[in-house]
Amino acid sequence: MTAADTGLGRYTVGVSEAPVAPFRVALVQMRCVEDPAANLARAISRIEEAASRGADLVCLQELFRTPYPCQSEDPARFDLAETIPGPAADALAEVAARLRVAVIGSLFERRAEGVYHNTAVTWDGGGKRVGMYRKMHIPDDPLYYEKFYFAPGDLGFSAVSVGAAKVGTLVCWDQWFPEAARLTALSGAQLLVYPTAIGWQFDEGSDMDGAQHDAWETAQRAHAIANGVFVVAVNRVGREGEIRFWGQSFVADPFGRVLARASAEEEELLLVECDLGEIERVRRDWPFLRDRRIDAYGDLTKRYRD
Repeated sequence: MTAADTGLGRYTVGVSEAPVAPFRVALVQMRCVEDPAANLARAISRIEEAASRGADLVCLQELFRTPYPCQSEDPARFDLAETIPGPAADALAEVAARLRVAVIGSLFERRAEGVYHNTAVTWDGGGKRVGMYRKMHIPDDPLYYEKFYFAPGDLGFSAVSVGAAKVGTLVCWDQWFPEAARLTALSGAQLLVYPTAIGWQFDEGSDMDGAQHDAWETAQRAHAIANGVFVVAVNRVGREGEIRFWGQSFVADPFGRVLARASAEEEELLLVECDLGEIERVRRDWPFLRDRRIDAYGDLTKRYRD
């Protein structure tokens, strides 16, 4: 037996299990220009760099092909959408197969005439599409008018295998909902991956800016703790229109500790090693999934308990 200090108290774990090689996840934090082809080329270049550095999985930010399109309600922006399969999806599948690396790409999906989704697709290291998630929670806030563009997702919450890991993908606004994180973890996800486009849309001063960012990061670290999983949040960076995207993509471990965090100002490729054995060790000492009272949660299906 051996003891470890988590910073949250000491715990004791068994060491009889065979060591597992770390799972390497790469987060591509980018600025976006007006040309979708240029953004796609830049993303592919970052995927190539990540693969050369030994990444097992490369995660792109939300709607990486264009500047964030939902700052106003403009019907012309539906022309930015593509089918899946389609040109961008096919390009990501090709690079995944060529480099033998799994890829998660977030796309503006044209499902049918007049039906669009905010969709994240997962390809394995052979270029096979193994997962597809349509964003379930759709915001409608100033400068985030996503309800105008996207129908709510209808594929549910799931996890897929990419190499040695099982990965569950959610998207941006989903980050605030513990139900989404829980159901994805219960599907077997070891990593919750959140392609993201979030920042400050008003000048409310440094104190409020800091509080908003801290709330965003804290909510996701709580998902890691409550479910005993890794959380991967990959955000865009830079100013687009009225939004100052705050970057700071990060990875948290099953204790909620931030293993690495990207810049608040610059583009960055963040490569992080995740020890998947940590999930079992943490869950043995904090068995939240064991102690859930699943017989008492029926009211969660209600909007509000009057």
